[in-house]
Amino acid sequence: MTDRTVQRARKAWSDVAFNVWGVLVLVFLFAPILVIIVSSFNVGRLLVSWDHFGFDSFVALLAKPAIRDAVWISVQTGFIAALVATLLGTLAGIAMARHPGKWVWWFLGLLLLVSVTPEIVDAVALLPWMVFLGQDLGMSIFNDGIVRLVIGHSLFSVAVVSYLVRARLVGQEANLEEASADLYATPVRTFAKVTLPLAMPAVLSGFLLSFTLSLDNTVIAAFVSVSGSTPWPVYVLSALRSGLRPEIAAVSTIMLVLTLIALGLVAVVLRRAGDSAADIARTMGGG
Repeated sequence: MTDRTVQRARKAWSDVAFNVWGVLVLVFLFAPILVIIVSSFNVGRLLVSWDHFGFDSFVALLAKPAIRDAVWISVQTGFIAALVATLLGTLAGIAMARHPGKWVWWFLGLLLLVSVTPEIVDAVALLPWMVFLGQDLGMSIFNDGIVRLVIGHSLFSVAVVSYLVRARLVGQEANLEEASADLYATPVRTFAKVTLPLAMPAVLSGFLLSFTLSLDNTVIAAFVSVSGSTPWPVYVLSALRSGLRPEIAAVSTIMLVLTLIALGLVAVVLRRAGDSAADIARTMGGG
């Protein structure tokens, strides 16, 4: 047996090992998702005990106002929090990229502090602060459950969007904006026609990340939510006491499908804007 044959045999074994490892990783990542999708078609009283296949759990969603209200509050909160975080984070990211200075490093430090602070700390801090504003100072807006959830959920997301937009614009020269100004375009027109389109992939990515971060935020939601505005994660947490029912899996499956549709729409928009498949994948991953 020649040396080249031995090398080919070793390479073939290494390829097989890497392929097996890759399959195991994929199974580890996606098996829980497949389990929850399959469980959503379980016609039984509890999620863990399979009875038989059916669509009863999806039909039951229409007959249970508590589930519908919890999902609707989560969707509302996620959408509004994502809008707030995207607006503030985009402006902060553009300011850091186009007007750099010593202040940027201090600001980045503050954003990093917000990012690494445990959610339980934010939740413990937010609760007495909102009670103080809403009850002691009489600012009734802070007694509203949606407002409380939006403020709590958008805190972390603002930092995420700021990072993404700054990273997107720092790698691009400001020549186009300078050329627009030389052609007597107003700052507002330059922002709308040049700066914002350049940052749009990061803005879309930040919006999606903010929305998904808000949907599954449980710790802050459990602290700041008030009666009548219970979001979906808190509802699921409370359902653990009596046992998870297949309706929980049905809502999770619907949310997964909606998330995939949203990602597909963003990919179509980016594709039409001229981004390559690699650029779209990088944007989806927050890069």
